[in-house]
This record gives sequence, structure tokens and C-alpha cells, in this order.
Amino acid sequence: MPVPGELYERVSNAPAVPQGLPLVILITGFTDAGNAVSGLIEHLRDVTDPQPIAIYDNDVLLDYRARRPVFVFEQDHLTEYRPARLELSIAHDTLGQQFLLLSGYEPDFAWNAFTQSVMDFVDEFAVSGITWVHSIAMPVPHTRPISTTVSGNRKEITASLSVWRPRTQVPGTAGHLLEYRFAERGDRVVGFVLLVPHYLAETEYPEAVIAAADRVMGSTGIVLALDDLRESREEYLVKVNDQVANNDELRQMIHTLENRYDSYMAGRDPEDGDRFDDGGFDERDLPSADELAAELERYLATRPPGDDDKRSRS
Repeated sequence: MPVPGELYERVSNAPAVPQGLPLVILITGFTDAGNAVSGLIEHLRDVTDPQPIAIYDNDVLLDYRARRPVFVFEQDHLTEYRPARLELSIAHDTLGQQFLLLSGYEPDFAWNAFTQSVMDFVDEFAVSGITWVHSIAMPVPHTRPISTTVSGNRKEITASLSVWRPRTQVPGTAGHLLEYRFAERGDRVVGFVLLVPHYLAETEYPEAVIAAADRVMGSTGIVLALDDLRESREEYLVKVNDQVANNDELRQMIHTLENRYDSYMAGRDPEDGDRFDDGGFDERDLPSADELAAELERYLATRPPGDDDKRSRS
């Protein structure tokens, strides 16, 4: 049985870590609808200059045959090896504010030891609060803001942002275990579940990444540059809306989702454990996510080359 200290290696030349920084946890589990988490990890690695403090050992935590690393093959030889990454870093936002970032893959093994290692870092650096994000597919329209289910012990955030509050059993992730252990001992922790349109869940959905960033900023006070993501969102929505406009089934489905979403939001009681499927919000009445994703892929594949360039110039 591994012990926490055997799961990672400290970076010898890592920068000093001030006490009292917030910790953001972004780990890709079995649900990442719209690539919200993986997209935000990539964005933060580009814009926040994260400097690793501790790097977790893939040989201990990762099932290579389930999530194979990438090699680049150049004609007749291998030129690059891209192993998976799970690391604790110190990063800074656009204002220069520092924060801790635990980002990368969800461990396949040793969840208890991994959780204890993160708790040890929280104690060592006197972390001021923990925020984590993940996303799931829901029968909601892309024409409405992405809603959130909030968990943890920050009641002020739950009261203001949590739209869907079910009582249910969910398949656990390492993020859930981290939140449970932090809340158990009284650390300030908040988890955000983004409710992503089910028919876009298998795509790289910029709106989901922006929503994840917004939740992180709201709970930590850090400020992130999102201009590139917003530009990608506009380009993405043009393609989706083109498809919807040219498909009667999709157009009717979006209209039905909008009506149900608006009725739900107008009638819900923030104090109740509301359900998105109350009052007729039944995913069984809708085209499946696989059907819609396949339709979207077919549409994008059949568009004439250069359509996007022509549109951007018009």
C-alpha cells in the first residue's frame, strides 16, 4: 500500500509558496462534458505560467493501458513522448495574484493515499480554500447560460449559484473524495458541477470552459484572461446554430428544451432540492446525445472548405 509521500516527487528548484493561497483542483475523471475541465487545464497552462512544486508518479497512479500516452511518429522514427501529467503548481492570474493549481489526470489507483497527500499540501501551505470543478451532460439548451450544482460547505455560494439540488447516488471521482475529506475536517471547500447540453457533451465546447473559469474566479477571487476562449465560443456557436437552422428536428428539440428550461427556472424554489426532470424535463423524449453528436459531426464534415473564412470576412 503506497504512502502519500511515495506518490510524488518534489521539484528541487520550485519557487517558494506563500502561506494562505487558494487551491484550484482540476482533474479529468470519467465525466468531462464539453471538455470543460481538460479545456480549462490547457487554458491555465497557457495563461497562468504554472511552476510545478510536486509531480505525481504516473507509474504509481496511472493505468497506462486504459489511458495510453502519446508518441509523435515522424515518417520513420519517434520524435516526441507526451506522458500524462498530474502536478501541483503555483500559478498567477492576470493581476499577478498567486494561487495553487492541482491539475491533470484523475488517479486510477491509490485514491486514499492521493487524497492524504493533497491534504498534507493543504496543511503545509495553510491553503485558504479549495475549489474544484467537473461537468456532466444534461437535457438543457445551449441557448441558455450553463447552470451549476454546487456542493461543499460554502453556503453563500450554494445559495447564489446552485440551480439543481438533487438527492441521488452518483459514481464517485477522486474529486468527490477530496471534497468529502476536506469538508469532514472543516476546510473551506466548494465543488461545481456544470450542467452541459447533452447533445454537445462529446465536443470541445468553449462555453463550458468559460463557465468553469467563471466559477473558479467567483470562488477564489483570481482573475483570468478569457479573450481567446470567448473568440472560440463565437466561432463554435456559429457552426452549431447553422446546423440547427438547417435541421427541423434539431430546431424543434432546442425549442422544447428552451421551454422546459425556462419553465423550470421560473418555477423552482431555491430552498428545495429541485430536479431538472420535474414538470416534463424527461431526457427520454429527446434525441440521444450520440445521435445529435453524430449529426453535428456529419454536418461539419460536409461543409465546403473555406466556409469559416468566408463567414469571418462577411
